[in-house]
Amino acid sequence: MTAPIYLYTGSEFGKRNEAVDAVKTALHKKYASVDEYLFYLIETPFAQAMTTLQDGSLFSDATCVVIRGAEAIKNKSDIQMIDEWIKSNPADSSTLILVSDEISVDAKLKKLVPAANQKQFWEMFENEKLPWIMNFFKQNGYSIEQDAAELILEMVENNTEAMKNECSRFFIVFPQGTAINSDHVEQILEHNREETVFSLFNKMTDVSKQPAERLETSLTVLQKLRLSKENNSVMLLAGLASCFRKLQVWHRIMAENPYADDFTLKTSGFGSKIMQKQYRNAAKLWTAGQTAAVLALISSTDMNIRNGNALLEDVILQKALYEIILKKGGSSAVYETEDM
Repeated sequence: MTAPIYLYTGSEFGKRNEAVDAVKTALHKKYASVDEYLFYLIETPFAQAMTTLQDGSLFSDATCVVIRGAEAIKNKSDIQMIDEWIKSNPADSSTLILVSDEISVDAKLKKLVPAANQKQFWEMFENEKLPWIMNFFKQNGYSIEQDAAELILEMVENNTEAMKNECSRFFIVFPQGTAINSDHVEQILEHNREETVFSLFNKMTDVSKQPAERLETSLTVLQKLRLSKENNSVMLLAGLASCFRKLQVWHRIMAENPYADDFTLKTSGFGSKIMQKQYRNAAKLWTAGQTAAVLALISSTDMNIRNGNALLEDVILQKALYEIILKKGGSSAVYETEDM
């Protein structure tokens, strides 16, 4: 019998989340009641998530635990804990779903998951996205001009979940049968655009601006994030760390092959031209060594906030952006005035 453990990786969040939902749906069809749990390893110890999985519930027939950030499962003891759980859990009344934004996880962890229960979700190729957008509008009773669809692609993250969410906003505002044009896109997306950690990273990597200007625009986005539903500082730092880990991957690829083709970049997580341009710009701003220093800085910032400095979160986050953008990952005791 196939072990009730699944591993879904990659940055195509939409299809990846659909796969997670499919496992949950199958459980609900089989069992009358299912307890569902979601843990982020950036904020919950792995052992706590596994304890929930192992203990189950006295009041439900099945338990489903989803763990996000599975690339962090590397310790021998953690992997052994999963192995022992698999061996002592022959039925699927207790199910574990491991999820990662990264392309791969630890080899020993991957080995524990049946091949049939593993899947990598790649971002769409550049030539697939425009037809996807136009077809999505058509399926919902709308049409869209090509230049309007291209404008949407410039504003939206390269995954089907983000694209669905943003495109669905048009269906609330305009009646079916509307032909969406560029003016509509400007009206709906540009003027009502919600900031995310990815739009923050985009401001940080804008090479058209001087460092002081990039810091100013980045601090503005940070302020908007802190006033929005995305205001959790731990998750914000986790998102930034993910961006800079991706930059490490970019540096490795370019060190091995500066002329890497689209397939190599796609299989490494850089599927869109927009993302490739973004990380090409980021590589101009932070060297491989500076990228490592930034990741260490983000980690220390996270620990600083967790260790009782929650009241100073905004100041700590602002200082982190200052050190990332102006100091290239170096630390500073106080804010400094520099010639830009």
